[in-house]
Amino acid sequence: MNDNTLRKVALRYQAVYLPVEKAEIPTDYESTIPLMAFVARLKENGYCVSEELLHAMSKVPVQTLFAITKMIKEVMGVDLNWAPLVKGWDVPTGETRMDHLLTFLANLFGGEEAGLKGTTLPCGHFIPEGTFPLERYNGCPYCGTPFRTANFVYHGQGSKLKELRLFTMDDMVSVFRSLLASPTPLDATQLDSLKLLLEEFEVPEDVEITMKETIMAVLLSGKLKTENGKLEWGKRLLKTPMDILRFFWYEKTGLVKIIEPKYLVEMERKANTNKYGLPDNKGELAAEEKRKELKLKYNRLHCRMAATWLNAVPMTAQQAAENMNPKRGMWVRMIHALRLGEYSRRNGFEHLAEILDVFYKQEYETWAGRLDQARRSNNKAETLRMLCERPGLFARCLFATMLRFGKDDTLKAFESVLDALPARLILSLGNNAELYFDPSSPRLARPITGGSVTIDPNPLLSLYSEEQLTDMVKAVKELYAKTMRKRFAQQKTDSKTIYIDRRLYDIPVSVGDRTTTIQDTACALQGTRFPVEGDAVRLFMQWGKGLPAQHLDMDLSCRIALQGDMVEECAYYSLTAPGAKHSGDIQRIPDQVGTAEYIELSLPELEKAGARYVTFTCNAYSDGNLSPNLMVGWMNSAYPMAISEETGVAYDPSTVQHLVRISEGNLSKGLVFGVLDVAAREIYWLEMPFMGQTLRDCNGEVVALLLKKLREKMSVGQLLDLKREAQKLNLVDTPEEADEAYTYDWALNPADVASLLFV
Repeated sequence: MNDNTLRKVALRYQAVYLPVEKAEIPTDYESTIPLMAFVARLKENGYCVSEELLHAMSKVPVQTLFAITKMIKEVMGVDLNWAPLVKGWDVPTGETRMDHLLTFLANLFGGEEAGLKGTTLPCGHFIPEGTFPLERYNGCPYCGTPFRTANFVYHGQGSKLKELRLFTMDDMVSVFRSLLASPTPLDATQLDSLKLLLEEFEVPEDVEITMKETIMAVLLSGKLKTENGKLEWGKRLLKTPMDILRFFWYEKTGLVKIIEPKYLVEMERKANTNKYGLPDNKGELAAEEKRKELKLKYNRLHCRMAATWLNAVPMTAQQAAENMNPKRGMWVRMIHALRLGEYSRRNGFEHLAEILDVFYKQEYETWAGRLDQARRSNNKAETLRMLCERPGLFARCLFATMLRFGKDDTLKAFESVLDALPARLILSLGNNAELYFDPSSPRLARPITGGSVTIDPNPLLSLYSEEQLTDMVKAVKELYAKTMRKRFAQQKTDSKTIYIDRRLYDIPVSVGDRTTTIQDTACALQGTRFPVEGDAVRLFMQWGKGLPAQHLDMDLSCRIALQGDMVEECAYYSLTAPGAKHSGDIQRIPDQVGTAEYIELSLPELEKAGARYVTFTCNAYSDGNLSPNLMVGWMNSAYPMAISEETGVAYDPSTVQHLVRISEGNLSKGLVFGVLDVAAREIYWLEMPFMGQTLRDCNGEVVALLLKKLREKMSVGQLLDLKREAQKLNLVDTPEEADEAYTYDWALNPADVASLLFV
């Protein structure tokens, strides 16, 4: 058992894992010098410990305390290089575009060799006299190459400590089981935690696993290394041919979503094509490399697994072929690469032979085709009957069906299949009804290929009056509230009282918000609002950890929305803006330790300028997507935060309010990671990927739509109110007097919030 792995997972739940039994924890403890030093190191990094954890730590070896400290420093990036391009960057250097132009011309005409006055830097660039103030830089201001790194960060400036609680082995097993049985798709953090735990624990036989992401992680876990283990678990978990295709595509690409090769190749071409259309072949070369990477080649073990699983699917040949039809092109390639034709001629694989025969001869009729025919011919009875056969699809097209065939008949048919639907789908209907039935508002969609796009309102909305559309929204909301109350009422509970933190009414229930970033220090649901304690918010970005020195240009930017349609930007091309200062544009990374950029936001200055919102973004300006393991987030403290005049270092782990890390599966070039509401002094944590090299490629309308969508979602507090009403629980004022206490810290664990949807 790797304790360090368990510690990493526990930290995401704001806890410290210790191999102790709670019953053996002493009620009193004797403070030791190592323990006092450990608590002091935690405080420097923004943490404190609960009383229970403090007592438990009094009995652990010094080596364990050292290992925990080392792990937290690693997660927070304390030992990385946090020096930006400019020293003391809170005082602007005054550089202008003219400085860059003059430097370009000076280098073009030969620099010192041409008799010009100035300085030649180690990178080879000549900086003419009277342009950039070189004494203010840690590197080349022209090409963004750093010459100096820093081996220190600030400590202890934070005004609010995050309390760490105790995690024992029982707690880790509980988290493991909750992730396996999650009724909602796992986000990137949860999925990464599950993968780590799968290397330490055996998959329990009594847990029902339903989510696709979870199934893929289980089948590729280290605990299923034997052929028989994979075969048996595959037979149990993979119920359709599409599940089998998903497994092999996930193993090949690391993507749970089945994105066809042609789209992946095109995305790679776009990500590496020059933004300004300059003639180079980088895009084509990257596309060709992607084609080679996606070529299918499997050994006999994979072929036997695929043949065995497909032969065991509990479907008729016609049903299996119909299930394969949407990805027919990919299946033709897979059948050839996995030698399924050869296995279908062997004894015991008769069902596989029948499936392939029906598939190739196309002796099947698709259910989707019959449904489309009934819908196009306006056959209401047949359309509703067919939709009742597949409740999940009915839920996903409920709103469009209501517009086409009317509210009353559609909802009557839908109510007949409600019991077959998971709570997350019912909840998502209530969350999206208001936006869908608003004829003046476009909708936000997240294609599986990444990014975010807007969709025009359904044209059929124009056939209905405002009152009729309002009735549709009301009917949907009443339906899901009634259904959730009914399901909560059916749950057995011995509780009599409940405590609901008021802040939970500001946190939306995360359904359908799959994130691609990993939160190593604390898990927060999208839409969570973080209060700003002081007068400054400091954005930070660190990238390049563990990579050799190279050109790798990542950019930290922000967009400031002023009154009316006025917009200001703070980015590499505009280092100062009303209420914002940038630390300089770094385009190359030093060896192994990475580099950093910052933006300081002054709330008093933003308020004076009339700013309403500030959108935080990061982008990959260089070829390719955002660098894996890039860390981005913001710092916040009631006290002033220092900036070094010698190196420009401005990072202090104790002031970090939220931090995310880009995962290996990221497909986007840009990411919106937060929005500051200046008047409310709150920061919304959200994640909106987009394809673009700069801040200007981010669609402000899409960001506004995402914020609107998050605000209109049912909050955690509202969901708990439905539970309270259904189970007739009395609301109390403090968590200590409640049988069930739902605090703000509880809501920072998405798995715990998702457990409400087990009904």
